[in-house]
Amino acid sequence: MKTLAFATVLPGRTVYLRDLLRELVIREMKLQYKSSLLGVAWSLLNPLLQLLIFTFLFRVVMPLGIENYPAFLFCGMLAWTWFQISLVQATNAITGHRELIRRPGFPAPMLPVITVTTNLINLLLALPLLLVFVLISGGELKWTALLLPFLMLLQFIFTLSLAYFLATVNVIFRDTQHIIGVVLQLMFFVTPVFYSGSRYPEKYQPILKLNPMLHIIGAYRDLLLYGKIPNLATLGVIAAFAVLFLFLSYKVFISMRDRFVEEL
Repeated sequence: MKTLAFATVLPGRTVYLRDLLRELVIREMKLQYKSSLLGVAWSLLNPLLQLLIFTFLFRVVMPLGIENYPAFLFCGMLAWTWFQISLVQATNAITGHRELIRRPGFPAPMLPVITVTTNLINLLLALPLLLVFVLISGGELKWTALLLPFLMLLQFIFTLSLAYFLATVNVIFRDTQHIIGVVLQLMFFVTPVFYSGSRYPEKYQPILKLNPMLHIIGAYRDLLLYGKIPNLATLGVIAAFAVLFLFLSYKVFISMRDRFVEEL
């Protein structure tokens, strides 16, 4: 009888969490564009404006000599923006939702998932525009583009693993929200978002290649721009790290859950 009861409760809980995730993601999307005339169109306008600026800088002012540069740049920007904004927002996932955390029975572990998922939707909204850039810049979408969902799943797990960790630390050490902003800004310049990783000086390459986002962004370009399979061994290492760190950071998050209300 206990087994039957558990089997009945588990699917019900899964449906509840799925519906809750959907509703809170929709709520988060509405809050992002509240009182905005253009609304969700900003998810396209922001990367487009950045694209125009960087394209002018690195095709006209300081040419980098990268073929199909707008598509190359847009590909890196979308992957990086999802990563960066998710971590900045996830750092405040607990401290910024006091009313939800204090509500009895609310599943606090959902908050970082909501943040990463919301920004994934913003990426998906801009993805068709990226595909258009690939085609009009002379590129050709090949079958490797079909592997894109697997790469996005990898980035989702990697980003979520860091999100749980940062959300937990920020409850205890509030300076985390300021530190992560600075760190990500620095990382932007050492990650090949607007330039090629091959431009790294040889002596610094072993260190800079420890940055997982270098390989993830490179994999996006391999699949969409160059029509080839990325380095699966490297992505496998990142996937193993992401899964392990997700497990550990989630455990820490759960162990600190009772302390969240006290700290808030």
